[in-house]
Amino acid sequence: MKTHHYIFFTTVLFVILFYDQEVGLNLGLLGLIYTGLTLFKTNSENKTRTFYILLTTSILSGIAFAWYGDFPSFLALVSSILLLDYKAKNRNMKILFLMPVFVLNCFTSLCRIFKLDAWLPKRNMPGLWQKTLAFILIPLLLLSVFFGIYSSGSNHFASLFTDYELDLNLWQVFCLSVLGFFIAFNYWNYTVERLIYKNHYILDNDFQKDSQIPKATYSFLDLDAERISGVMSFLLLNILLIFFLITYNYEQFYETSKTPVQLSEETHERVNAVIMSIIMAILVIMFYFKSGFNFDPKAGSMKLLAKIWIVLNAVLVLSAAVKNYEYIMNYAFTYKRLGVFAFLFLSLIGLALTFIKIQKQKRNAFLFNTMAWYFYGTILVCSYINWGGLIMSENMKRKDFTLDYYFESVNFSERSLLKYADEKNDLQLRKRVLNKIKYEKNKPVLSKVMYYQTLK
Repeated sequence: MKTHHYIFFTTVLFVILFYDQEVGLNLGLLGLIYTGLTLFKTNSENKTRTFYILLTTSILSGIAFAWYGDFPSFLALVSSILLLDYKAKNRNMKILFLMPVFVLNCFTSLCRIFKLDAWLPKRNMPGLWQKTLAFILIPLLLLSVFFGIYSSGSNHFASLFTDYELDLNLWQVFCLSVLGFFIAFNYWNYTVERLIYKNHYILDNDFQKDSQIPKATYSFLDLDAERISGVMSFLLLNILLIFFLITYNYEQFYETSKTPVQLSEETHERVNAVIMSIIMAILVIMFYFKSGFNFDPKAGSMKLLAKIWIVLNAVLVLSAAVKNYEYIMNYAFTYKRLGVFAFLFLSLIGLALTFIKIQKQKRNAFLFNTMAWYFYGTILVCSYINWGGLIMSENMKRKDFTLDYYFESVNFSERSLLKYADEKNDLQLRKRVLNKIKYEKNKPVLSKVMYYQTLK
C-alpha cells in the first residue's frame, strides 16, 4: 500500500466509526487500527526497541481509552500514537521535536494537500482506478456542482429531488470526511523541515569535543572567579537549605494540630514551595554546569557541593511526601492528593537525573530529553489505572465518608458504590448507580465505554 492508500482508507474508516456516534469505543478502535497500520508500514530498519515499546504502549492506550474514554486515556492514546509515528520515520530524532514537527505540519498541510504530485502517485494509475476516476468520480463531482446551481435557479427543478427524504446527514459526513482526511494526511504524510534536521544537534545528550575545554561563560568573569562564585553559591545554598529543612519539618510534624481547612491550605502551599524549590535548584545547577565546568579539573569542590545540595533537596521532597501521606490518612484520598505524589515523584526523578548529569558530564539537553520520557510514562500510569475506583474503595472504609460528594466527584467508582449499597442496604443509592450504568449501556455500540459494559 502507498501513502495515499493509507490516507484514503483511514479517512473512510474515520467517517464510518464516528458517523452519528459519540466518542467512545470508536476512538479506541481507530487508535488500534492506526497502530496496526503503522507497524505494517514501517521499514524494518526503523523497528527498534523504542519502536516496539511505543507499539505496545499504543495498543494498551487504545484499549485503555476504549475501557475508560476519559481525558487521561485520550492524552495517552494521542501521545502514544504520535510518538510511534514519529519514531517510525525518525528513529534518531529526539522526542522534544515531536510537538514542533506536528504543529508545523498542521499549518503547512493546508498548502501541502494541494501539491498532489508530492503525495499522489506520479505514474499512470491502474486501469480500475483510472476508470473509477474518469467514469464515476469526476462526472459525479460535476453533476453535484451544476445540480446546486440549477436548484438555486428553479424551485420546480429542486422539488423533483427534495421531495425525497434521504436518511443520511450529508453535512455530518462532509465534516467528518474533512476532519478524518486532515488527521490521516498529517499522520501518514508529515514532513520534518530541513531547519529542524539542521538544528537537531542542540538536543544531543553529550558534549562535542570542542565544548569540553574549560572556559569562562561570560567575558566579564574569568574562569577562576566563576569557579569561586559557584563554590560560594552552593555552600551558602546548602547552609540555607539545611536551616529550611529543620524549620520545614518542625512546622510539619511538631507544631500544634490545625483545622482541616488550615492543614489543607498549608499542605498545598508547602508542596508548591517544594516543587518550585526543586525546579529552581535544577535550573541553578544547569546554569553552572552547562558547559566548561563539567570538564574543569579544579571544579571538584563545586561538584561535591552541588551533589550535596541535590541530596538535601531530595530529603525535602521525601519530607513533603511523608506529610502528604499523613494528610491522606487523616482526611481521605482525592485526585489532587494523589497528583501531589506524581509531582513529587517527577521532582525526585529530576534531581536524580541532575545528579547523573554532573557525574557523567552530560549536557543540559540530557535532562529535557530524559524527563520527557518520564512525563510520558506518568501519563500512561494515570490512564491505565482506575484511580477513581481506588479512591472510592479506600474512602468508603472511613467513618467520615460523605457519599454525595464522592458520588459526584469521583469517576469509574460504580462497582465500589454497588458493593457499598448492598452492604448498607441502600436501595436508593443502588437505583442511582444502576440508572447511570443503564444510560451508558444504552448508547450505540461505537459510543460505548467498555467499563460500564462489565457492570451488572
